[in-house]
Amino acid sequence: MATPNLYSVDTITPKTTMGALGDTARTTMVDVTAEYAAKIDTILIANTDGTNACDVTLEISNDNGSTYYKIASTISVPADATLSFLDSTGPIWLDETDILAVTAGTASDLSWSVSYSEMAD
Repeated sequence: MATPNLYSVDTITPKTTMGALGDTARTTMVDVTAEYAAKIDTILIANTDGTNACDVTLEISNDNGSTYYKIASTISVPADATLSFLDSTGPIWLDETDILAVTAGTASDLSWSVSYSEMAD
């Protein structure tokens, strides 16, 4: 396993992944494959509950899921609203076997979408 050399990238594959959080367990959004890097451009969290706000936590693991570090902790997503967790200040870069995960405060209230580019040399 080796981190891709971004100076001589052979492939760049744009991807979008999405899902619904049916429970309050940590859910993997992106799990970077060995020999790849990922540039996370957009993270959207939507609250599908029309009445109640719901908390969301975003985390990154840089050791293949052994330890997680919060990048957003118990942020309230208003009812019928969508929050964007990245803006024009820059992307989040993930190395091989890094994981981007999400946890909902209430089951079945949130859905998510992540747009990113996966790169290999």
